Amino acid sequence: MTGPDAATANPAGLHGALAPAPGDPGPPAGEPVPHGIGASLPPADALPKTTGTFPYAADLWAEGLLWAAVLRSPHPHARIVSLDTSAAARMPGVQAVITHEDVPGDATHGRTVADRPVFAKDVVRHHGEPIAAVAADHPDTARLAAAAIDVEYEVLEPVTDPEKAFEAEPLHPDGNLIRHIPLRYGDPEIGGEVVVEGLYRVGRQDPAPIGAEAGLAVPRPDGGVEIYTASTDPHTDRDLAAACFGLPPEQVKVVVTGVPGAMGDREDPGIQLPLGLLALRTGRPVKIALTREESFLGHAHRHPTLLRYRHHADAEGRLVKVEAQILLDAGAYADASAESLAAAVAFACGPYVVPHAFVEGWAVRTNNPPSGHVRGEGALQVCAAYEGQMDKLAAKLGLDPAELRRRNVMSTGDLLPTGQTVTCPAPVAELLEAVRDAPLPALPKDTPEDEWLLPGGPEGAGEPGAVRRGVGYALGMVHVLGAEGADEVSTATVKVHDGVATVICAAVETGQGFSTLARQVVQETLGVEEVHVASVDSDQPPAGPAAHGRHTWVSAGAVERAAKMVRTQLLQPLAHKFGMSTELLSIADGKITSYDGVLSTTVAETLDGKELWATAQCRPHPTEPLDETGQGDAFVGLVFCAVRAVVDVDIELGSVRVVEMSVAQDVGRVLNPRQLDARIEAGVTQGIGTALTENLRTGKGIVRRPNFTGYPLPTALDAPDIRIVKLVEERDVVAPFGAKAASAVPVVTSPAAVAAAVRAATGRPVNRLPIRPQAAVASPARR
Repeated sequence: MTGPDAATANPAGLHGALAPAPGDPGPPAGEPVPHGIGASLPPADALPKTTGTFPYAADLWAEGLLWAAVLRSPHPHARIVSLDTSAAARMPGVQAVITHEDVPGDATHGRTVADRPVFAKDVVRHHGEPIAAVAADHPDTARLAAAAIDVEYEVLEPVTDPEKAFEAEPLHPDGNLIRHIPLRYGDPEIGGEVVVEGLYRVGRQDPAPIGAEAGLAVPRPDGGVEIYTASTDPHTDRDLAAACFGLPPEQVKVVVTGVPGAMGDREDPGIQLPLGLLALRTGRPVKIALTREESFLGHAHRHPTLLRYRHHADAEGRLVKVEAQILLDAGAYADASAESLAAAVAFACGPYVVPHAFVEGWAVRTNNPPSGHVRGEGALQVCAAYEGQMDKLAAKLGLDPAELRRRNVMSTGDLLPTGQTVTCPAPVAELLEAVRDAPLPALPKDTPEDEWLLPGGPEGAGEPGAVRRGVGYALGMVHVLGAEGADEVSTATVKVHDGVATVICAAVETGQGFSTLARQVVQETLGVEEVHVASVDSDQPPAGPAAHGRHTWVSAGAVERAAKMVRTQLLQPLAHKFGMSTELLSIADGKITSYDGVLSTTVAETLDGKELWATAQCRPHPTEPLDETGQGDAFVGLVFCAVRAVVDVDIELGSVRVVEMSVAQDVGRVLNPRQLDARIEAGVTQGIGTALTENLRTGKGIVRRPNFTGYPLPTALDAPDIRIVKLVEERDVVAPFGAKAASAVPVVTSPAAVAAAVRAATGRPVNRLPIRPQAAVASPARR
């Protein structure tokens, strides 16, 4: 690559040295530099991201660059009668126009089910589905050419109600039903003395990346192509692309550029495939940078979900049986719906002991926008529902909501409704007690305009006399790593030369802190201060996707194993020389010492210019698919969280302000305190968006207002005080370092806690997320 931005386009700079960035003053003079496991080591990319110099995919450049644009369907369901690209191809500056006829390999793709066309051929199944792509000399020319493609549609009636998908005509050759899980656990004839029922709905949340999708494809002399993009799973992206291009995988390379955060949207290969095809067709580099509207239309969203529940309990409030029906709207294609449904069904009862459970779960195709991986998929939706049920049950029994939950929480050794034993630490009671006993924020004083904010912001329209405070609780759980037999292997190489260590691992840094953790692991194991993490591409051994806390477990675990192998290589000559085993030598702060203090030297002196390296893998214990009754050991590990929400609600206007969120979380072991706090706080804030503002609205399958005006995200002004009142460090013995993933479970739990607090303030059922203003207007009894 050459050109004005060639330096920033070089992916090697994206995950370069994890020493302080240029210009970073480091810690104050005289203070030790933080290092190793347990230290709050700052991320190396913090300064360039803060100052705006970090190179993202949208910053890429290459000599002879062409720009791509994609023509998308304006209809959610239509038959393509004719497709004419001739006018677009004749436009000055247009170099190529491609459709389904120009895909030399597999015409469909998908990470689990190959059911999604690269370009629609005969039928479009959702609003925004790709029809064709254009490469031109200028981005405006590319967009004008895409708009000039003449498509004649026969508009068909869309199926947008997932309940009607069961009886509708098949929308796809594979049918409308993607998966059905009938979970059966216990005695169906058992009943409880107290029964509560509820109907709940969770809307369509978008990942809403601040940086929209972008990428660059560069043709290679051997007839292959290199794709530079913010991929979170470069090996799967490479394999999907190679199959689409009709090339062997070794002729396709995916290079990971700067990832501006990821919550599932980066797993969609929707831009890589057109880019690679256009680069191969034109023989020139091709770039695309999506608009915000294209981003909303192009990637997958959280599954909108309909949930029906019936809880049975005895007179003391102990759960006897849970019955549930869970319906996930997968949109037009399967994507990760089968996996999301498994999580929803398995966690349908929450972190509670339930002797008898009967859950029916379905994932169906509709003509709505596609659904897929978004942090906490499946678990978030059921958490909102089962916690709503627990509030109903507490109200019917006249019990404190926290006390009702305490009487039912699970612990290590209990069984999930799938029959799997909870073998990992499950300190749910301890988490609940921590948030319950935390001090509550002060109530507003007599001069509210000086001391507190009204719901709706500093200029809120309501009156202080109409504001009611509510306190609500929620307990949540998620699984870590893949499920149902997924092979969760990762590979890493650690090299040491001239006192500098290098980590080579295809685990993508998405903001979850893997690169920082890898540096800490090597520092801890080898006593080497300067550690570099190599940039990621698909020529390296695979590490898998950046999801479900995988890289904290399997990738950091692989780094640790490789570092320990290098440690053995380093210490063996010394141990042999002094007639002792390597276990009697320790490394700390760059020094090697023996157990008796006789031997004391430095790591640098021992290396003496030698290069040492080792490659290792980490693979957790296997899991199994759920069987025909929803039974099976499907999950590697579980994470738990308790959240208490405090809200102020204007009971006349229905506006809500979240005052405080108190969090207690099961973390296994704190590896980087500052990084852990940031991940939990970010997860809580995302959960508040799910609870109050984020809903990608559609009308008859058409996405309405696909922008940040129509899809409001919580801002810094919306973020409440977030208090992490307790982190339970009970190490999971099967996990590397004993640590658990931290990001997803506060996202899952926070929306349910906010809904519970609004219930407490208003007396309304609050059975829909996000919470509508009319649902937060108090019942007459609360006025």
